[in-house]
Amino acid sequence: MYGFFLIFVGAGIGGVLRNAVGLFAMRQFGLGFPIGTMAINIIGSTVIGLVAGWLAFKADIAWSMYAKAFIITGVLGGFTTFSSFSLETAMLVERGEMGLAALYVGGSVVLSLVGVFAGLALMRALA
Repeated sequence: MYGFFLIFVGAGIGGVLRNAVGLFAMRQFGLGFPIGTMAINIIGSTVIGLVAGWLAFKADIAWSMYAKAFIITGVLGGFTTFSSFSLETAMLVERGEMGLAALYVGGSVVLSLVGVFAGLALMRALA
């Protein structure tokens, strides 16, 4: 039961952070390209790599399941926005902006994967 509470609280924190990053990006870069969602997915993927690596290589196993529930499932689950990514890709395609849609999909997927591998590699190196 405690794990569900940690996920609940973490998801709330992640959702608030996602909204803050999205608003900041909208104010700084406008609405023409969904840079906020792209940044959220890249940041979230990098952090999930760091956290997963830390939990695997450094953490005390006794509390790592609670840390995983709170940080990975809760905070990062509330923070990352793959459903928003999918909708924004569809909107770019429907507006006929195929080049921006390809940049968005390619950049988000490739850089998010790079973030996960970089986070894992960093934590492996520190272990």
